[in-house]
Amino acid sequence: MARLPVYLRALQDVADEELATISSERLAEMAGVNAAKVRKDLSYFGSYGTRGVGYDVDYLLFQIRRELGLTHDWPCVIVGMGNLGQALANYAGFRERGFTIGALVDSDKSKVGTEIGGVAISHLDDLPKLVTSKQITIGVIATPAPAAQEVATRMVTAGITSILNFAPTVIAVPEEVSVRKVDLAVELQILSFYNERRSSALPASG
Repeated sequence: MARLPVYLRALQDVADEELATISSERLAEMAGVNAAKVRKDLSYFGSYGTRGVGYDVDYLLFQIRRELGLTHDWPCVIVGMGNLGQALANYAGFRERGFTIGALVDSDKSKVGTEIGGVAISHLDDLPKLVTSKQITIGVIATPAPAAQEVATRMVTAGITSILNFAPTVIAVPEEVSVRKVDLAVELQILSFYNERRSSALPASG
């Protein structure tokens, strides 16, 4: 399942080039995996490929979007209107991929009423009402770490069942609530590790 969004992004790029078909080898190259893995992954959802021709791009796009639940829009709420929250609110890629910004929320009263991307910022206390009126099921936490747990608890209480957490901390939620964590600092540290490994492997000049 984690590879399906990668395939989807690659297929969208191919569709933008107005190509009707794509081979498993080309899709594998674009997704950074091998062709056998692509064929095995896609075989779980039926036989969409034709030997010697490849996969119908539009049909495969639809099937993957259907499997990912992207055949209709999912309203989201972003909590935390600092630099990261504002950047996420302005990111057009969410809307292009079926995720609409249903609400923006912050606890800072000075930000309430201002707009980002045409959406007015509401106060955190209004979260339950917003979740109900906008039919929101996905919450995005873009707050500092100390506030993340309270926000997560409020989201769950309001009825949100899926959370994307950008705060650099672990949050506790009921097991029926899905959580995905994005820690930018950790990802940068991993890249630093690989850079250090490469530097160590280079022969000394002299």
